[in-house]
Amino acid sequence: GWALSDLLHHDILQQDFLDTYNNLTLKTLMGMEWVSKHCPNASYVMKADRDVFLNLGYLVQQFLIPPKKNFMTGYIYRNTGPLRNKGYKWYVPHEVYPNNTYPPYCGGPGYVLSGDLASKIYAVAQTLSIINMEDVFMGICLHALGISVTNSPWGVFNMYRIEYEKCRFSRLVMVHHYEPQQLLKLWPGFQEPKMTCHR
Repeated sequence: GWALSDLLHHDILQQDFLDTYNNLTLKTLMGMEWVSKHCPNASYVMKADRDVFLNLGYLVQQFLIPPKKNFMTGYIYRNTGPLRNKGYKWYVPHEVYPNNTYPPYCGGPGYVLSGDLASKIYAVAQTLSIINMEDVFMGICLHALGISVTNSPWGVFNMYRIEYEKCRFSRLVMVHHYEPQQLLKLWPGFQEPKMTCHR
């Protein structure tokens, strides 16, 4: 479990709040704070959920060279708005967020931002009303900073599961809904020398 991982790798961060869905935004901001304090010169930061296939090599080759500033990309949502019905998991009252639409934002399962944004997002978040959808809140922070998300090519960040196929996955950054056990099974084969893939 996570305790063993911490023992071996010293890679678990803890803070004083419950690890619940409603606290995802706090968890993400904790990450931004940690990056800005301990990795201030990082070129990029990747936020990914535990249930995603992530092709970091392709991400770096295609999108992150040369290093960029004020950069954030992923699967972009546009023209979405707050749910005002209290019965919804994602209910947001007017007093917390008054606008009818959210700024564009990157879907939560996986997005990448330039390292310089971590401290900017953390700082501006202190001035805003926090909402429990961390991906939306990151978009609100960017909007408050006057920074736009960067479009990614259609289909490289996948919010829905796609059946695994090595050639296809070699040209994707992220696929949602792959559990750790599934990833452990397919990853060794994915890492083997590339076979010839026809575009």
